[in-house]
Amino acid sequence: MADATEETRLYPPSKEFVDQAYVKSRDEYEKMWKQSIQDPETFWGGIAKELHWFKPWLKVNREEFAKGEVEWFIGGKTNISYNCLDYQVEKGKGDKVAILFQGEPEDDVVKLTYKEMLSMVSKFANVLKKKGVRKGDRIAIYLPMIWQLPVVMLACARIGAVHTIVFGGFSAEALRDRILDAGAKLLITTNGYWRSGKNVSSKANADIACDLCAAQGHTVDKVVVVKRLEKFEVPMKAGRDTWFEDEVAAADITDNCPAEMMDAEDPLFILYTSGSTGKPKGVLHTVGGYMVFAYSTFKYIFDYKDKDVFFCTADIGWVTGHTYIVYGPMCNGATSIVFESVPTFPNPDRFWQIVEKFKVSTFYTAPTAIRALMKEGEKWPQGRNLSSLRLLGSVGEPINPEAWLWYHKYIGSEKCPIADTWWQTETGGILITSLPGAWPGKPGYATLPFFGVDARALQSRADAKQPAVDAPVNEQGELCIGRSWPGMMRGVFGEPERFFNTYFVQQPGFYFSGDGALKDENGYFRLMGRIDDVVNVSGHRMGTAEVEAALNSFNTAVAESAVVGFPHEVKGEDLYAYVILKTGVEGSDALKKELVAHVRKEIGPIASPGKIQFVPGLPKTRSGKIMRRILRKVASGEIDQLGDTTTLADPSVVDEIVKGRQ
Repeated sequence: MADATEETRLYPPSKEFVDQAYVKSRDEYEKMWKQSIQDPETFWGGIAKELHWFKPWLKVNREEFAKGEVEWFIGGKTNISYNCLDYQVEKGKGDKVAILFQGEPEDDVVKLTYKEMLSMVSKFANVLKKKGVRKGDRIAIYLPMIWQLPVVMLACARIGAVHTIVFGGFSAEALRDRILDAGAKLLITTNGYWRSGKNVSSKANADIACDLCAAQGHTVDKVVVVKRLEKFEVPMKAGRDTWFEDEVAAADITDNCPAEMMDAEDPLFILYTSGSTGKPKGVLHTVGGYMVFAYSTFKYIFDYKDKDVFFCTADIGWVTGHTYIVYGPMCNGATSIVFESVPTFPNPDRFWQIVEKFKVSTFYTAPTAIRALMKEGEKWPQGRNLSSLRLLGSVGEPINPEAWLWYHKYIGSEKCPIADTWWQTETGGILITSLPGAWPGKPGYATLPFFGVDARALQSRADAKQPAVDAPVNEQGELCIGRSWPGMMRGVFGEPERFFNTYFVQQPGFYFSGDGALKDENGYFRLMGRIDDVVNVSGHRMGTAEVEAALNSFNTAVAESAVVGFPHEVKGEDLYAYVILKTGVEGSDALKKELVAHVRKEIGPIASPGKIQFVPGLPKTRSGKIMRRILRKVASGEIDQLGDTTTLADPSVVDEIVKGRQ
């Protein structure tokens, strides 16, 4: 277990890192942050001028924030595909590698320069136009992590088509729901892809989804299929299905496709995220503000320099991949890695092998992945040369101090700052993070708001007429934002009232994130997980993330845990802990008692789990998000109300959890 002093001490960046950083001190940050809040016209106008605009904006922003009405770069005309491609070529980066694709097979590497990407994107944009796609049309993309995915995205953006990317691991039903909601008439998919040594078919699910759409009166007119696997036959429907390769090679398809002049507030993409109602929300992002925010967050938070090789392990099917594999890196002229496979195939050092092979300088991954690799032991990263790394990042959920320290020691060799980032699909880019050269990191803390982000941890309000009150230092509040920022979502597609009711009602005058957070004496934010993951035990509010952190810190035995509340006739609610043990550790009643004692020691008796269940895995989406709804249902005994589990990475885990229920 980590020493308690290790978890509470501050970890400053090295002098070498500070000397080359864009922001070198907290004082410098504070001055920039204050200007970004008090004078956004000057601050964001200055950053936006680093990008290409066909026509300058008339005003940087206008908002009636309490109503959820927001506009940025009003009257400006631009195109994000132009900024990612043409503008980089104009700046002399045409021969620089833009997308570095590593397939699951070790020898399957494709390097596409900015010139080559511009040519391929322009060709596919012309394919879309030939098929009748026009500005404002929605295009559904159902592709795995292959190099054609960023090509297709940028082609849509080039002609003003609105892309909605559906994660390649989603079911046919999930794909159907998103096609129907977006009203997409064209679908792009692939014949198949590699996953852990096996060939997986995307086309089969795509065909089912198209049939399900037709049954509900919606026809998908055209399906373009990427031939990812050479010897993997799939049925092709005459008149509807065509091959991507044939389309871009056609004689009448040229690589000259002028970028559409897009208004800053024109739609760029829709990305569906789960909502409390169970119906996915179509989060809508627009061109100008999202572009400026993706560009600036990538530049400053990852302290991007021209020689850097950037490796974000997310899937482009999620917002992290949109912003920090494609749009953010390419607006900065960076080299960005697209990786097809999983971190543990063929061995648990696959990430580290890629870092070594391509001399990766910046590595951005999820705590879920870090904990999974921790479980396999230190020998794997120690067997690889990770000396090229200069900065690490964490994304997707609060990182527990134990994982932070392991990441710092074994991946960063105690020399790489860690940017622990908090943001959401709705925010478009990172909102709370360290600027790695400006102040020390603290295990488990995302630290401070990015420029333009007025973040507050507020006490809950029983009455909307009450004034907003900040939670006391080191006490959990509701994480809210007090004004707009450029990358903020502009609405829920097709449901304008849902946007206001979801984000602007709970804390009037603020964007309500739905996450809990506390601020320490340094002003650092620590994310505590979803507010609906707060359990009331005997009148005491208990953040489940805090209990999970305590369990995970028993690192001689525990690889990962998830804690939820369940009804208790005396306490109101009690805590139910699902615990994954490290390889070689046997579960026993004695170990359960040790874990309870450890949690009592770390937090106090009130946090002691009433039940502990040892499980082989947790119900997660492919992006690593734990589906706590399912865990709460199992803990409460409502095993006949688990709902749809088809979107999980491994639905069979749920059956094992139900069998072992305490």
